[in-house]
Amino acid sequence: MTMMLRRASAGVALLGSAAAVSGFSFPGPTAAPRPGTSAAIRASTLAEPPTATDAASEKSAVGAPTAWECDEEAECVEVPACDDMECRTTLDVRIHGKWFDLSGWRKAHPAGPHWIDWYDGRDATEVMDAFHSQKGREMYKRLPASDPETASVLEASAAPYSSTELNFRKLRDELEADGWWDRDYVHEATLLGIWAALVAGAATTADAAPPLSAFLLALSMTNAGWLGHDYIHGVDKFTDFMRPFAAVAAGLGPTWWSDKHNKHHALTNEMGVDEDIATDPFLFPWAPDPKNDSPLRKIQHLIFYIPFSFLFALWRVDTLKVAVDSVETKRPDAKNELWYLLAHYFVLLTLFPLQVWVPAVFLSGLMSALIVTPTHQSEEFFEEYQPDWVTAQFESTRNAVTTNPFSEWLWGGMQYQLEHHLFPSMPRSKYPALKPILTKFAEENQIPGGYRESGEFEILYMNWDLYRQVAEADAVPGAPYSRGNGQLGAIDLGTSPGAGGVGLGKLM
Repeated sequence: MTMMLRRASAGVALLGSAAAVSGFSFPGPTAAPRPGTSAAIRASTLAEPPTATDAASEKSAVGAPTAWECDEEAECVEVPACDDMECRTTLDVRIHGKWFDLSGWRKAHPAGPHWIDWYDGRDATEVMDAFHSQKGREMYKRLPASDPETASVLEASAAPYSSTELNFRKLRDELEADGWWDRDYVHEATLLGIWAALVAGAATTADAAPPLSAFLLALSMTNAGWLGHDYIHGVDKFTDFMRPFAAVAAGLGPTWWSDKHNKHHALTNEMGVDEDIATDPFLFPWAPDPKNDSPLRKIQHLIFYIPFSFLFALWRVDTLKVAVDSVETKRPDAKNELWYLLAHYFVLLTLFPLQVWVPAVFLSGLMSALIVTPTHQSEEFFEEYQPDWVTAQFESTRNAVTTNPFSEWLWGGMQYQLEHHLFPSMPRSKYPALKPILTKFAEENQIPGGYRESGEFEILYMNWDLYRQVAEADAVPGAPYSRGNGQLGAIDLGTSPGAGGVGLGKLM
C-alpha cells in the first residue's frame, strides 16, 4: 500500500495514533523485487539463473551458454555467459511498450550500471525520454529484445500505462516538434555574465571588505550550482560543452550530480530511495522508527538552518569521493573531471582568503537548501515504487511563486520545479511559458492536487511547519527507513555516499 504523507496531515498521522502506527509497512525485503512476481519467476536477479529461455541463454554450437555484450553504441553480440556471482544473466526493462534485455548494455551504459538495475522488471519510458539525447533515444532500439516468454510474464505483472502517461507522451512530442528545446543563447550569456560579475566583485573586495566578498562569492556559488545543474541535465551540443562548468565554477562533479540528482528525478520522494529526502539524523521529514531516531529531531525546527548551511560543504566532500572512485572504476571522463575540480580549488584558494571562502560555502549552502528543500518535502512521500511517473511528479512537487526580480534570479529556475521535473533537459528559459500548459494538462487529466504552487515565503513556512510537526510527533514503530529496507534502488544497497547516514550521522 502506498503511503502518502502530506504536510496537512503530518501532525495527525505522526502523533502516535494507532491508525498511523498500523499504516506503515515495509517494502519487500528482497534486494530486487519485481512488482507482482515471485522470486521463482523473476529471471533478472543477481546470481539467479533465468527461468525463461532466451537467445542469450541457449546453447551455442559447443554446448556452452551465451549472454549479451554491448558497446557504447548499443551494438550487441553474443559471448560466452559469465559465471561470476556478480554477473547478471538477464535484465529486462520496458521502454515504450517493448521489453528489452539490457544485461549486456548495463556495463557500457555511460551513467553506470546501477541506473538500469533500478528498472529491472519495470517501465523506464519517461526516464528514457527525460534524461537522454535524441541519439540515446534511438540507440536503445538496437538492444536485444527480451525473451518472449519472459516479456509475457513481466507484462502481465507490470502496471499498464495510464491515460495520463500516454497523454504526457503526446504532449512531449508536440513540444519537441514546436522547438521548446531550442536554446536562448542571449539568456544563457546573461546568466553567465551575472556569475562572472559576482566572482569578479568577490575577488576585488576580498582584502578590503571580506564580509561583502563572502556574500558575493556565496551568490556566485549558488548561481554556479544552478547553471551547472542546467548544463548537466542538458542534451544539446552547448550543454555538452558546458558540462564541466559545475566542477570548475562550483566544485560539484557532474558524475556525482548525475548519480544523485537524476535518481531524485527518477524516483522522487520515494522513501528509502530518494537521497534528497534522506536528511536524517539532522532533519526528519517524517517520524522515524525508534531504532532510527535521534535526539536532534525534537529540536529540528529550531536548528534547521545549521544542517541547511552544511549542504554545499557536504556536496563538495561527496563530489571528491565520487570523483576519486570514478577514476578507480574507469568511468567515462573521470580523470578530466578530477582535473576540473583541482582547478576549481586552485583558483578558490589562490584568490580568496580563508575568512572569505569558508563563510561563503556555508552561506551558499543555506541559500541553496532553502530553495531546493521546500518544493518537495511539503508534498506526498511514497512508501512504494510509483509506476505512473507523470502523476507522481505532480503529486510530489510544489512550485514557488517569486515576488521580485532578485528572487526570480536567485531561485535559478527551481521555482518552476514541476516544469523542471517533467522536462529536465528543457532550457529553463522556457519554463514560465510552460506553466499554463501544465496547469491545463493537470485539469484535463484530473491529476490529484492539480498544478501545485505557493508563494515563495509560504512554501518556506510549509517546510518549516513540517519539521515542527515531525519534531513534536512520537517515533512510529515500523516507519520506513530513509535509506531503504531492501527495495530496488534503496540507498543503502548502492554506492551512494549517503549509504548508512549523512556526514557525521554515520557516527550517531
